[in-house]
Amino acid sequence: MLREGVNALDQDRLAVWTATANAATAGLPLGGLAQVLPPDQPAGGSPAGLLRWAVDALHRQAAGRPIVVAIDDAHLLDPLSAALVYYVARSENATVIGTVRTGEPVHDPISALWKDDLVERIELTPLTLQETSDLLLQVLGGPVDSASVDRLQQLSQGNALLLRELVIAAHASGEIIESYGMQRWTGKVDLAPTLTEVVDARIGKLTPQERAVLELVAFGEPIGLPLLVNATDLNTVETAEERQLIRVVVEDRRTTVRLAHPLYGEVVRRRCPVTRVRRLLADLATLVESSGARRRDDLLRVAVWRLDSDTARDPQQLLMACRLAFATYDMALAMRLGKAALAAGGGFDAAETLATILMFVNMPEEAVAILDANEEQTVDESQRSRWLAIRHITAQWGLGDTGTIEDINRQAYKLNDLRERSLVLAVESTMRLHRGDNAQALTLARQVLDSAASAPGPRALARSNMGQLQAMRGTPVQTVKAMAAIDAEAAQWRAEVPYIQLGIELARGTAMILAADLEAVDAIVAAEFAGMADAGNFNMGSGYLQIVRAQAARLRGRLPEAARAAAQACAALATGKVFVALAHAERAHVAALTGDGPAAAEAFAIAESSHYRSMECLYPWLEEARAWVAVASGDLSTAAEVLRLLAARTRSDGFAAHEMFALYHLGRLGFAGEVCDRLDALSHSVEGRTAPAMAWHIRAIAGEDGGSLLAVAEELADQELNLYAAEAAAGSVTLLRGIRSPQTPRAAQRLAELRTLCPTAVTPALVVPQPMLTGRERQIARLAAAGVPSKEIADQLYLSSRTVDNHLMRVYAKLGVTGRAELAAALRSLPPEE
Repeated sequence: MLREGVNALDQDRLAVWTATANAATAGLPLGGLAQVLPPDQPAGGSPAGLLRWAVDALHRQAAGRPIVVAIDDAHLLDPLSAALVYYVARSENATVIGTVRTGEPVHDPISALWKDDLVERIELTPLTLQETSDLLLQVLGGPVDSASVDRLQQLSQGNALLLRELVIAAHASGEIIESYGMQRWTGKVDLAPTLTEVVDARIGKLTPQERAVLELVAFGEPIGLPLLVNATDLNTVETAEERQLIRVVVEDRRTTVRLAHPLYGEVVRRRCPVTRVRRLLADLATLVESSGARRRDDLLRVAVWRLDSDTARDPQQLLMACRLAFATYDMALAMRLGKAALAAGGGFDAAETLATILMFVNMPEEAVAILDANEEQTVDESQRSRWLAIRHITAQWGLGDTGTIEDINRQAYKLNDLRERSLVLAVESTMRLHRGDNAQALTLARQVLDSAASAPGPRALARSNMGQLQAMRGTPVQTVKAMAAIDAEAAQWRAEVPYIQLGIELARGTAMILAADLEAVDAIVAAEFAGMADAGNFNMGSGYLQIVRAQAARLRGRLPEAARAAAQACAALATGKVFVALAHAERAHVAALTGDGPAAAEAFAIAESSHYRSMECLYPWLEEARAWVAVASGDLSTAAEVLRLLAARTRSDGFAAHEMFALYHLGRLGFAGEVCDRLDALSHSVEGRTAPAMAWHIRAIAGEDGGSLLAVAEELADQELNLYAAEAAAGSVTLLRGIRSPQTPRAAQRLAELRTLCPTAVTPALVVPQPMLTGRERQIARLAAAGVPSKEIADQLYLSSRTVDNHLMRVYAKLGVTGRAELAAALRSLPPEE
């Protein structure tokens, strides 16, 4: 930044000198500024004499020009150079620009620069998450997925230098990959020599005792302060904290120790010999166990340390840790612990848990092999119900076997224990819901909920199934509330069946989009599950939430943001089957709304080829995308027919909320009269603010009521449905201009404002037939709009006043305005001149 600033100076008019201080010159008098001083420094002079010589030398070299001295790393200047900089700053015809690293000691003359108001001190704060994302977008030449941005931000702590080194190292080693236009970092940290040197410089030289403290914290963070002190000694811990190598934090009534920077841990762990790593991990496990590992995260960390130190002997400890990792959606760790538990003799419980994890990391074949190999180990109905549940989940969603649904129904009623049967029935309800057998899905869900013996997990799954059906049938607001209530009881079921959360998120996401509750979407994508899914590489969960984010951005008219989220969803879900078609359909829908027909068609072709019967419940979203892909190709008749068929099908299925959207799209495409009455009826039964606004919009189009269209545009904009609002405003401008309404300028102004919120959108309803003004008419209209009287306009253009007034009358008629006061807004709504 210093170099960029200096390069911008006029170096002919100014005497600009740049120096970089370093540790090598810190002990030499005037060594830090040797780069800008003459080589004939007098020998044997006193500090005062050298200082006078240096000041005179700089002024001689400046030859009367203003002096600018720029010093990088001014905290490394030698004392005499620091004093010289201070004297230069006090001069009338001089400016000092410099950088110092926060936290480093500086000589008094340097600190006096800002204390004496000789310079302005500007603190460069770390890059924010958004700034990191923007910078990565520019550097990598494309959008970067949110999980990668979060991880790079965490490792760099917003430091631009460290971020640069991380990205260079990751790019050079091929750890940054592109998928559907989205840049993704695999997460593997490659410690390039330059990055290691930067971190080493910050850590500095360590005594053996300090290294021991750093190694324990690096492998055990967060580690309790009492444990660390017992394992090392208090004085060394204090020294490490003073040197800003570690930081002590109070967390939940616990005092814990973490490294001062995440990259310190990467360097320390990488350099630690394997034998010492194993000893340290075993010591950490013993320390925590001896203090009484009572917390869930303590149990998980001890099991991991035992596994990594090759001291794990207890399969139950490994299995419990595996389930804890799965409950927090750390899929890689859960899979590793599950495999270790099975290998250590964990039996059926380990096999069933591992198979479940494998299913949700898109490895269904391996999951089925483990389940089938361990079926004979089921010794009671509890184990049998869990085996049936995950075996049929894997068959339907992992392998795409739609015939498995009949088998699970037969097997469920062989279980005599109603509590154990409830899990199998809840899973069957989900399978039938997703296949489109809605009546039977609802019956099974009610059967689970009506039985007092049903366990909490199956109850939560049954309630989520009912919630999703209710949302599609027109009560999405109730569904959002119901899912929040299920979340509040998650502690009762998450440890045993954490995958149920995915069913809850599907119901909630469906409801929020059908209710157009965009604030709720913002809250849910920032909630705990979203963070855990991203951090733990639970691609099925994080991918679905990216789809919801894309849908919400599309409704807001933020199409570039929607395209990024849809691409991120496609990349996350690329190896699976469950939500892949929906992700590509959303990508197609967004591309179609921007007018990119080829990209929309390509994305929808993938959506069609990847859609299968096990996710039939998603058909309304896919058919909406199909219609808009046809619109983007210019085939409005096909689009209309697709939407008519979709409306008929959703009406037959009782999906009033989906039917409302299908009819609304049809009305937006020019068939308002055809759908007006049915939308009116739906607006009284479908929950939320959006249904009445949509019906009002289509009724105003059918009635050619420009004033109502302007009013509905305000209502839709208030709900942040900016694309729909812009379309309403565009229709208002066309109708009001045709009758020369005094509301025309306001409508044109509102359209211009709304278009700035969705600038890349290209839909038929956004097209406003523009009046053709001649060049002379535009010229006169601009002057008149600026307040220039007709007489002055005539004089400027060598016309008569009557000719100017005649031109203005024609302009008023073409633009649908009544006078000069409305001209400015009307002109802003016109396209630029050819």
